[in-house]
Amino acid sequence: MAQKRDYYEVLGVAKNASDDDLKKAYRKLAKKYHPDMNPGNTEAAEKFKEASEAYSVLSDPQKRSQYDQFGHAAFEGGGAGGFGGFDFNASDMGDIFGDLFGDLFGGGRRSSRRADNGPMRGANVRTSVNITFEEAVFGCEKQIELTLRESCPTCGGSGAKPGTTAQTCSKCHGTGRVITTQQSIFGMMQTESACPDCRGTGKIIKEKCSDCRGSGYVSKKTKLKVDIPAGIDNGMSVRIRDKGEPGTNGGPRGDLLVEVRVARHPQFERDDTNIYSVVQIPFTKAALGGKVRIKTVDGEVEYDVKAGTQTDTRIRLRGKGVPSVHHRNVRGDHYVTLVVQVPTRLNREQKKALHAFAKACGEEE
Repeated sequence: MAQKRDYYEVLGVAKNASDDDLKKAYRKLAKKYHPDMNPGNTEAAEKFKEASEAYSVLSDPQKRSQYDQFGHAAFEGGGAGGFGGFDFNASDMGDIFGDLFGDLFGGGRRSSRRADNGPMRGANVRTSVNITFEEAVFGCEKQIELTLRESCPTCGGSGAKPGTTAQTCSKCHGTGRVITTQQSIFGMMQTESACPDCRGTGKIIKEKCSDCRGSGYVSKKTKLKVDIPAGIDNGMSVRIRDKGEPGTNGGPRGDLLVEVRVARHPQFERDDTNIYSVVQIPFTKAALGGKVRIKTVDGEVEYDVKAGTQTDTRIRLRGKGVPSVHHRNVRGDHYVTLVVQVPTRLNREQKKALHAFAKACGEEE
């Protein structure tokens, strides 16, 4: 006989795991290996039984204490634990299954179940829009066109041919749910699922609407205006409420999520709310100092370069960055790296002047 694995190892938890840790670990394994989810898979059935046995012991304070002290020997005939042999039985797990899975294994707790034919919110719809770097900084308004499902005007969204109505499903009697009883390794078990005849709606349409073919919806091209807030960054989304897929059985529509794709700028780089750029300045301006014109998203600004400025000097233009999309009246800065531009071609007069400068500095004899 194969040696049993440690119960804590089976559940994948530490020996000091809390009751909640045990329950979460067991729920994960039980859902993965349950026989109903793995029909005909004996290996999955054995793993499910192993996990259930481990949880039945560790979830019981008395059995867990004995197991921690004596291990598997606590439940063997004549073992030190004194249980006179522990034989795992699915009936011992009734309360555990009910607590973890509710109606999956039958029994009570059905009052908390939501019927499939109740009101359900529609799905969200995703699309995207392209904007420029400047539009992302200052915000803009864009118009998008997309295809959305709308309630069929012919049948009013019922899906039935005008003059007819949907009938109550005879299989589920309008509940949208059916209960199936089947034999498993733990005995008879009940599984509740959506009714296959009405697909969980509780209604059967005998004569379908010719325009929507019984779905209750038709596709329609729609134009929408999207307000892009100032400071939005690449990959962020704008949510437009109630512009997604329509709900079912009276449920609300979902939302429209518009992902923003920001084009790269030829001169500026962005990091959060700050902007970075590189500006070249003449070496004479770097040496003597003076005013230079620097391009920002607000237009050109004048900056007074200090005499003796070295190449790769970084300066800060306060408040010339990107507005915060989360906080009004908060704006980042613009950081400019000054690169001293050394001329590559000099005429005779320029060379003569530079030689004179070098001599004055003691660099030439």
